[in-house]
Amino acid sequence: MALLDWMQEPAGPVVRAERITLRPPRLSDHAAWAELRAESRDYLQPWEPTWPADDLSRAAFRRRLGVYVREMELQNAFPFFVFPTEPDGREGPLAGAITLSNIRRGVAETGQLGYWIGERFAGRGLATAAVRAIAGFAFGQLKLHRLEAACVPENDRSRRVLEKAGFTHEGRARAYLKINGGWADHLLFGLVEDEYAAGGRRPSGEGA
Repeated sequence: MALLDWMQEPAGPVVRAERITLRPPRLSDHAAWAELRAESRDYLQPWEPTWPADDLSRAAFRRRLGVYVREMELQNAFPFFVFPTEPDGREGPLAGAITLSNIRRGVAETGQLGYWIGERFAGRGLATAAVRAIAGFAFGQLKLHRLEAACVPENDRSRRVLEKAGFTHEGRARAYLKINGGWADHLLFGLVEDEYAAGGRRPSGEGA
């Protein structure tokens, strides 16, 4: 691995929970990530911003890692790739990603969640497990008070994930984000630490 590649490898916490492991992306993940994104394009694109023309290239992935490194150093965001746990305890294939971003401290102590799961892994409960795991990390290791998430009203799968993970539907924001080339309304969801502590179990977190 080139020195520049090594310097841009995000080093951060690893979150282990029942059924899944969340860890920062690595340059060595590029091939699996690009393949999963490419085969899931039609499945994912309706719910995401328009992909740049070079989005799946190794160069774009390296730039993405550079952003992740800076964000994690500043404690502004924590990106994770999602790996199911095999029956023998090994890390399974890359299934998707989840990011805790826009972390605000002080009087807010809040962060926002975004996530995706590749089409061939859909329907297995991995997104729900990932959201629950990152909630445990946010309220435990980071000591946040509140998490927020949003989804397009027509994205029934994403809404069910948030509801099953304990989030409460709090309202609707008009023209909230530019999704798939157009401004889209979003349903807003929130989860506060007291609610999570009352109904969930924190997974273990390992430092960098």
